[in-house]
Amino acid sequence: MINKLTSIVLAILGCALLYMGGKLLMMGGSAFYALMAVGLLITAILLFRNQRSALALYAILMWITLAWIVWEVGFDKWQWIPRGDLFGVIGLWLAMPWVVKPLYQGTRRFHTFLGSTVIIMILVVIGLCFYDPVPQEGTISNERAQGSEQGAASDWAAYGGTAEGMRFSALNQITKANVKDLEVAWTYHTGDLRQDADATEYTFEATPLKANGMLYFCTPHNEVHALDPESGAVKWKFTPAKDRSYLQQHQTCRGVSYYQPAAATAQDNAAGPAICRKRIFNATTDAQLIALDADTGKPCADFGNNGVVDLHANMGDVRPHALMQTAAPLVAGNLVIVGGSVMDNGFNSGNPSGVIRAYDVLSGRLVWNFDPANPDNTAPVAAGQTYPQDTPVAWGTLSADLKNGLVYVPFGNASPDEVGIERDANSNTEKFRDTLVALDLNTGAFKWRYQSSHHDLWDRDNPSQPSLLDIDYQGQKQPVVILPTKTGNLFVLNRLTGQPVYPVNEVKVSTEGGVPGEKFAATQPVSSLNFIPQPLTEKSMWGITPFDQMSCRMDFRSLRYDGNPWTPATEAGTLVFPGNIGVFNWGSVAVDPQRQMLIATPVRLAYKYNLIKRTPSTATERLFTKDGQPYWNENFHGDYAIHIQQLASGLGIPCIAPPWGRMVGVDLKTGKTEWLRRTGTTKNLKTSFLPGRFPIGFPMGMVAHGGPLLTAGDLVFHGATADNFFRAYDSTTGELLWQTELSAGAQATPSTFMGKDGKQYVVIAAGGHGSLGTKAGDSVVAYRLK
Repeated sequence: MINKLTSIVLAILGCALLYMGGKLLMMGGSAFYALMAVGLLITAILLFRNQRSALALYAILMWITLAWIVWEVGFDKWQWIPRGDLFGVIGLWLAMPWVVKPLYQGTRRFHTFLGSTVIIMILVVIGLCFYDPVPQEGTISNERAQGSEQGAASDWAAYGGTAEGMRFSALNQITKANVKDLEVAWTYHTGDLRQDADATEYTFEATPLKANGMLYFCTPHNEVHALDPESGAVKWKFTPAKDRSYLQQHQTCRGVSYYQPAAATAQDNAAGPAICRKRIFNATTDAQLIALDADTGKPCADFGNNGVVDLHANMGDVRPHALMQTAAPLVAGNLVIVGGSVMDNGFNSGNPSGVIRAYDVLSGRLVWNFDPANPDNTAPVAAGQTYPQDTPVAWGTLSADLKNGLVYVPFGNASPDEVGIERDANSNTEKFRDTLVALDLNTGAFKWRYQSSHHDLWDRDNPSQPSLLDIDYQGQKQPVVILPTKTGNLFVLNRLTGQPVYPVNEVKVSTEGGVPGEKFAATQPVSSLNFIPQPLTEKSMWGITPFDQMSCRMDFRSLRYDGNPWTPATEAGTLVFPGNIGVFNWGSVAVDPQRQMLIATPVRLAYKYNLIKRTPSTATERLFTKDGQPYWNENFHGDYAIHIQQLASGLGIPCIAPPWGRMVGVDLKTGKTEWLRRTGTTKNLKTSFLPGRFPIGFPMGMVAHGGPLLTAGDLVFHGATADNFFRAYDSTTGELLWQTELSAGAQATPSTFMGKDGKQYVVIAAGGHGSLGTKAGDSVVAYRLK
């Protein structure tokens, strides 16, 4: 009876495999699944007829499967899962006594061929558990330079540690030898939690600042909290009114900024508190620049209008939620400088300007503005004038070289990101898309520019804060700026001239196809230091069963993909890899100027882009809706709306094989990647095929949204992964040294400081990320040695 039922189940599985495998074969895909389906059906028939040969046949099928797996993906255990799990389970079942005995009419004889095959397969799989082809072992051997003053010291007074954006601290109390002894010093709950009316992408991504004897950070609703750094006790809170709306595309605040006048010495401190002598600046999601007294949290009455500069000024008509600030403003000298963020692909035109504005830190007076449409005119705009709309925006935090008087602006694209039919190739707007721009810090005057992506049609923004340091590349000392990009390039440029220090090649890319009227750049820049993912093939598709893998293979076959990141988007569907989340995003990279090394966490995810034709009659038609209201990427009044979704199976699992997240260590003296690791596990992963969250932490390498922190203790601290863990690695080798599970996702960049108790602290925000689906929370957690 068991064998009859087994044969029926095998027949059902065989029919399903034959149906999907046949469809895949007809699309030009692998023939394996269709052939395996035939073998499975024959096995089912033989088993139903009580034929012993069913076991021998299935043993042969298992060996064929093993050979095919090794041919397709080598010995990557994670890629064996969809190719072998179902067939292995079937083989194990068929080798069980309750199946074998009836075939031998009750004797004690067993089918040694199938049994030995199953045992060998099990041993092979066990062996694979101890092998991983992805990690690259290596050592960054650069010695630590003595006497270097670069990087943050006892405080963490700027978003990237300093205005140079290195995310490096010279503190070294916590080392490779004692990091295992870290313990929680305190945990603080902000109370600012997402409600139903809030944006889907509700994210607590703040990097806490340590300055003025306090710890400062902002929450997703732009509350500013000041804590005692050693205890986590509240010193003050600034709580603005909350405008809860799911139409807010990004409900986040990545950091605040701190200003202290140069005269604020020990003598000045001894004079007692003065109103707004030291300031905290917060740029908000409703486009306000707020100055607060760093000692009390009260608005600085002498800044703008009672502590507020309205960033809607001179912008013309701005649609609700179309203009926002998500990044920490840059404080450099006596200026506070902001870019801005706009709603992506909401409307074809009438989008807010991407102007860069520098304000006096004391009065809030506009000192200069750099408008991509009018780059030669940086004098403050007149009160009655407006900046031209639809220009590139710089939505990440800027960096500054105070010694040389330069500010670095990582411009991204202008909305709409993926359609360029109406663009003027000769306009200033086009010249400044996806461009790193160096400006005079005091006047905003243009110095140089470097374009990281030509005629961007894929949302290839420059999302990361640039990092500034000096390196000895090939024996020559040079001041450089490092620009991470969504494509995966790390451009290393001379920060005084904009000329590439590491070689850059212009590679030919796709220029045919797409949609009528679209034009494409003939070449795209590729840096010699890059983490552009290897091109995908059908073999790259993944899943947890043969069925969802076949679905992904068919998806791959149905989409246009030219084997590079610049495949034209189409109405029929295009595979874009890497997708709009990018290889690098706002988390940027960390650099150690003393050892001239770089730590980065490149992401590997593919996306599907579909352009949807609009006509005059459908110019304002809602194509993607939520509760009857307009939603993202509608591009009203444009040529095409844009539908973007991750290339994922019906189970919600990425179609491309892991790792989806990695960590790398680069020797900046040579430009060589010395080590590479998977980062993150599947634990706490939100899935559509299981209730709750995945309970087991398989170390596949998860997406990381947030940046690394480097210290002179030769450590990398990193949260950001989708598993709620906070980890410390050896920066020399990438070895994992310590980890702890947090109460929520830590999609943020940590910071570190020295407490007045003489102990080094490491602190991180753990509040989750709406779009990534990590567990939500409102915690800030500090660690120190026992």
